[in-house]
Amino acid sequence: MNFTTPVKKTAGKLCDMDTIEFHPIGVIHSPYSNPIGMPIQTQGAKNTPGTITLNEQYKEGLLDLDGFSHLILLYHFHLSKEYKLTVKPYLDDVPHGVFATRAPKRPNPIGLSIVRLEKIEDTVLHILDVDIVDGTPLLDIKPYVPQFNPSSSIRSGWLTDKASFATEKKSDTRI
Repeated sequence: MNFTTPVKKTAGKLCDMDTIEFHPIGVIHSPYSNPIGMPIQTQGAKNTPGTITLNEQYKEGLLDLDGFSHLILLYHFHLSKEYKLTVKPYLDDVPHGVFATRAPKRPNPIGLSIVRLEKIEDTVLHILDVDIVDGTPLLDIKPYVPQFNPSSSIRSGWLTDKASFATEKKSDTRI
């Protein structure tokens, strides 16, 4: 499965006519066969188990990953076929710009989740806190390092008073 986006090259820089290609490195498995009714964020999927089946050719890339408790997963929202630039997110009844939300229907349907790593067996990663639909193509894995992320002066915009409700909300037909 290839994902390509047309881009244009201008003076050695990418713009909008050539191609950017992403190739899945594996598949994410979860108990959610349908996006409707699944958690909308990892906090709402606390302790939900899942696995990643990494393609064999990337096995060497797992070296030393077992020393990390959390992983950042980048994946393709493969069920999201269209997008709108203004959306009504799960945590509000007011429309917001898609870039001010974590909605799955985006111009480039790329998802991000931070999950807990339980263990690695060969090319299978056992993970927890999975808020991802079963069969989702995995694009990349990165270790989560809290010291690399800002911890003060963080603003949450329109989500300031709403983010705590993410544990209670489930996805619906908006995906």
